[in-house]
Amino acid sequence: MPGTTGHTHTSHRHSTTHLLEAGYRPVPTETAHTDLTVRGTLPPQLDGTFLRIGPNTRGEHDPAVQHAFAGTGMVHALRLGGGRAHWYRNRWLRDGALARELGELPTPGPLHGLDGPVNANLVRHAGRTLAVTDGGALPLVLDADLRTRARTDFDGTLPGGFCAHPLTDPVTGELHGVAVDPAGDRALVLTVDVEGRVRDALPVPVKGRPWMHAFALTERHTVLFDLPVAHDPAEARAGSPVPYTWQPDRDARIGIVPRDRPGAAALWLDVPPCFVFHPVNAFEDADGRITVDVIRHERAFDRDRLHPSESAPTLWRWTLDPREGAVVERQLDSRVQEFPRIDERRTGLPYRYAFTVELVPDQGAALGGPALLRHDLATGRTDRHAFGDGRQGGEAVFVPRDALAPEGDGWLLTLVYDTATDRSELLVLDTADFTGPPLATVPLPARVPHGFHVQWVSAEW
Repeated sequence: MPGTTGHTHTSHRHSTTHLLEAGYRPVPTETAHTDLTVRGTLPPQLDGTFLRIGPNTRGEHDPAVQHAFAGTGMVHALRLGGGRAHWYRNRWLRDGALARELGELPTPGPLHGLDGPVNANLVRHAGRTLAVTDGGALPLVLDADLRTRARTDFDGTLPGGFCAHPLTDPVTGELHGVAVDPAGDRALVLTVDVEGRVRDALPVPVKGRPWMHAFALTERHTVLFDLPVAHDPAEARAGSPVPYTWQPDRDARIGIVPRDRPGAAALWLDVPPCFVFHPVNAFEDADGRITVDVIRHERAFDRDRLHPSESAPTLWRWTLDPREGAVVERQLDSRVQEFPRIDERRTGLPYRYAFTVELVPDQGAALGGPALLRHDLATGRTDRHAFGDGRQGGEAVFVPRDALAPEGDGWLLTLVYDTATDRSELLVLDTADFTGPPLATVPLPARVPHGFHVQWVSAEW
């Protein structure tokens, strides 16, 4: 549903009833179930916990009813090991508002910036599993039973809020992030060391508080996306919980920040107007050119301020030439898709495989789709794993077969909602037979609403 340029900048309030229907319908309680049934064979190497996070509205007054990205966060988890599915449980994340509503003690830890909701993503770093989000909120520390243990500012070293899409450098083990200051015109390029403390916070000037939902990383650079979705004071005054809108007068540009030169300024390169929620990966060659693969939206939050996309997101490649100050862009695949994942051992490095969720055309705000796609970027081939009639799957996480397995050799884990049974299942796909039947299926005694992102935490948690 492509938008039109020159759209008059006025507030629009469209329906969010889909957030309370079908696969989006929130679950009303926290539950736990043990000794789940397994159809097929779970590989014994899968010893850990599969996690999914997203907003789960608690009632008609929850912000999730007002905006697709708002609402109290909930985490769902399945513990696998020894070829068995040991348990499933779900818990709400305890931000300040929820703790007060439930009559619980406040979550301990520092509080600067916003106090939730935290509902966007999960990351494992320095021995802790963290729930993270945009907008200036601090990460929440979760224990192995999904209880919210504390807020963290990395032992007092994080100057503001964090971000929704931190990336782990597979070579150094450090965690990287880009956080936009919600009170000022700057982004902070953050490096969190392997001990879990911020060792560098580089301020990068930006104008108008752009929504930098994610970034990309290479061996030597951090890549920023300053695109035409930015803070909208009118939406903020109107009470929007996510006051960001498409602003056609803003430039669209990509920033390149050296990782090995503390204090170095960003180099900005112009690109045609678009928006990127999720880059796939980035890497650079010996001549200094940087390749950035992204899921590219023509526009977002324009005619409908409550939904993330008004266009059909597809897979694109940007080739950045810092010496020439030029960007070459080309579409790699025309199918509508989102939620890209890779073999994260190749983060910031040349890579071959990208896994995405195929979406239904003209359903740009969808969080689930009918199939997973595997893109072989070396050959240009794309394979498709269809979930079947009436079944909708979300983002998949890749787990390598072992530490030395070739790139992309392992398993993909994803949740699928079956409209016929109104239940969810965990699917385990073997990449050696990507288009074939699942290696294992774990039917759940509950439904997991469509959510945002998934993670795998190995058994040491």
